[in-house]
Amino acid sequence: MNALQDIGIFAAQTFLILFAILAVIITIALLASRAGQKEEIQVELLHKKYKSFGNLLKAQTLTKAERKEMRKKLKNERKNQEKESRAHEKKIFVVDFEGDIKASAVENLREEITAILTTATPEDEVVVRVESPGGMVHGYGLAASQLLRVREKNIPLIVCVDKVAASGGYLMACTANKIYSAPFAIVGSIGVVAQVPNVNRALKRFDVDYKEYTAGEYKRTVSFLGEITPKGEEKFKEQLEDTHILFKSFVHKFRPQLNIAEVATGEYWYGEQALGKGLVDEIRTSDDYLLTLAEKHQIVKVKYEHRESLSDKLTGIVGKAFKKGSLAVLEELETRRFL
Repeated sequence: MNALQDIGIFAAQTFLILFAILAVIITIALLASRAGQKEEIQVELLHKKYKSFGNLLKAQTLTKAERKEMRKKLKNERKNQEKESRAHEKKIFVVDFEGDIKASAVENLREEITAILTTATPEDEVVVRVESPGGMVHGYGLAASQLLRVREKNIPLIVCVDKVAASGGYLMACTANKIYSAPFAIVGSIGVVAQVPNVNRALKRFDVDYKEYTAGEYKRTVSFLGEITPKGEEKFKEQLEDTHILFKSFVHKFRPQLNIAEVATGEYWYGEQALGKGLVDEIRTSDDYLLTLAEKHQIVKVKYEHRESLSDKLTGIVGKAFKKGSLAVLEELETRRFL
C-alpha cells in the first residue's frame, strides 16, 4: 500500500513539474510573439574591413615612433575622406548565396537583390559568390531569375565560384557578365536527374490495395506508391528531356560561345578545365577579386536576415515533429526533378 502511495506521489510531482515547465515555455512564447519577427538588411563595408586588417598588421611591425606617425597619417586621411564627396564613386555590392537542395536561400536572395536595386546604378557592380551543387528546378530557376533582375537594369553582374557551382548552381552562374572560378572549384553538370523510390510491388506482396485517381492523362506519370507503367515512364523521361532542353537553351542564351553539345552532358569540371571549355571566364578567387577592387572602390556586402520569434521556432519544432509522424512524409518522396 505504501509503495502505491509513493508511486502516486511521485507521479503527481512529475506532472506538476512538467506542467510548470510547459507553463514557462508558453509564457516565453507569448512574450516573444509580442516582439514579432525581425527582418533587416545588414550592411558590411568590406573595403574598410580589409584596410583595418592591413593597418593592424602594419602596426605590429612598426616601432613606437612609427606607429605614432602612422596614426597621425590615418587621422589626416579620414579627415580628407570626410571632406571629399564619395556619392559618385563606383560601388561594388556583394551577396553570398549558399544553396541547398531546395534553394532555400532564394528567399533571402530576392530581398538582397531588391535592396541593392534601390541604390545601384549601371556605373556600379554586383558580385554574387555562388556556392551550390544544385537542386530542385523551380527553386534554382527562381534564384537565376533574381540575378537576371540585375542584368535587366544594365548593372554589371559578376559571379564568383570558390568551391562549387554545379547544375542549378551553374544555372545561376551563367547569368553573369563574367564568371570567376577558383582553380579546383567544381563547375558544370548541365543535366537533369529525378529519383523516384517505388514500393508498389511491396504493397502487392502484402495484399495492400492502393488506388490513385486522376483527371488528365498525364496528371501522374510515376509516383511513390502507384504502379509505374511503360506509358507513364516514357512520358516521365520525355518531361526530363524537355527540362534538359530548357536548361541548355538558358545556358546558351547567356554563354553563346559554349559548345552546348560538349558541355551539356551532365559532367562537371574543375576550374582550370572549365576555363578551357568556356564555362568560366577567368581563374581567380572571390577574395583576390574583391581585395583588388577595394583599393579604389567601396565594397558593400549586403545580407538579409529573417529572424523568427521564439513562438514561431516552437511552432516550427512542433510542426516538424507532427510531419515526421504523419503521412505528410510521403510528400518528400513524391517525384522531384533536380538540376
